[in-house]
Amino acid sequence: MKNQIVRLLAAAFMSLTATGAVAQQGLSGPSSVEADLTGDGLTDPQIRSDFPRNVAPGWFEWKDDLAQRGLRFNLDYLALGQSSNADVGAGEAASGIFRLYGSWQATELGSLTFKVEDRHSYTSVAPQFLGLDGGALSITGTAFNDNGTMLTNLFWTQRAADGSWTLQIGQIDVTDFVDIYGAVSPYTAFQNLAFNTNPTINTPNPGLGVAGGAKLGSNFYVVGSLADTNADPSSPDLDVFRHGNLFKSFELGYTSGFDRLFLDNVHLTVWHADAADDGSRSEDYGAVFSAAWLVDNTWMPFVRAGASKGTAALYDKSVSTGIAYYGRNTDGAGIGLNWAEANGINGSQFTAEAFYRFSISPGLQITPSIQFIDNPLLNPGQSSITLVGLRTRIVF
Repeated sequence: MKNQIVRLLAAAFMSLTATGAVAQQGLSGPSSVEADLTGDGLTDPQIRSDFPRNVAPGWFEWKDDLAQRGLRFNLDYLALGQSSNADVGAGEAASGIFRLYGSWQATELGSLTFKVEDRHSYTSVAPQFLGLDGGALSITGTAFNDNGTMLTNLFWTQRAADGSWTLQIGQIDVTDFVDIYGAVSPYTAFQNLAFNTNPTINTPNPGLGVAGGAKLGSNFYVVGSLADTNADPSSPDLDVFRHGNLFKSFELGYTSGFDRLFLDNVHLTVWHADAADDGSRSEDYGAVFSAAWLVDNTWMPFVRAGASKGTAALYDKSVSTGIAYYGRNTDGAGIGLNWAEANGINGSQFTAEAFYRFSISPGLQITPSIQFIDNPLLNPGQSSITLVGLRTRIVF
């Protein structure tokens, strides 16, 4: 299995010389720096408010001037609070994320992307672990943890002159491009990992890696990656050259057009993660399928499924379905349903999540959400758990 996946990855990188044109997004999915800087390009330009631009016009004029010179960046702050009715655990969680991210167009075809984050918890249990704390085998607040200051992006992107391929090398986050669809971002869409990057994939933390993507014909594409399985973005290093433990992924996908790469998308992804040399993590591998299509630039039904060896990923089997909504004024919403089984645990767990992202302005969003978890696998004494949450985001 390992050798087969390595051969597939080699084929993916060989295909970087294929003819055609990859969209400017390259490998950038909805949770990437590029998407955070440019948005989805679909929403009604009418806005309810100009805040915070109207209270700091000089700051935004300075940013606009830098953008004209090739340097685009944002500062944002996100906060998430959640409350659970679980009969065990803390019952409440809250945390925040401060981010500085941007992109410098250093050459016509090359750019440097960067992102520094500080993730901190206001409570003894962070939202990412509130579900687990209450007995559900569920990550209920993806990314909202207490990991401190981290370097999550620092990579160079090179594109072909004809747009036929894109290559990234440096400190990368594979969840920016592996198994993406329109509602994958925990900063703007679903909060439960069941509806983010597939929970059957043992994705590594951001770290040193290389990734490439290319167009095959007018609608098909391939994406491949090699990344450090032992990465620690709070203490970035070059240890991958010493231990050689790698995460590998290969994806073959179809899209209606490369300007809609993560809006109209059907793909199959295979992946493999090496065992840790110290025995703390076994070899892991699997495959996932995803289909999502934006109808009338408003409704996005999706179906996503995955299976893995299951030694390190959250689930070894998972099926999700639902629908996302793109509204006026950058509003958004979604309803998702998930069924999952975990390695070594009898029974299955059902998860549902609904959210509505209300945009006071493009720079200020408030997102209430509710999650329902039936048959929490780690708390057999409780038939179901309900969590309510409120996420806010302000962008400067």
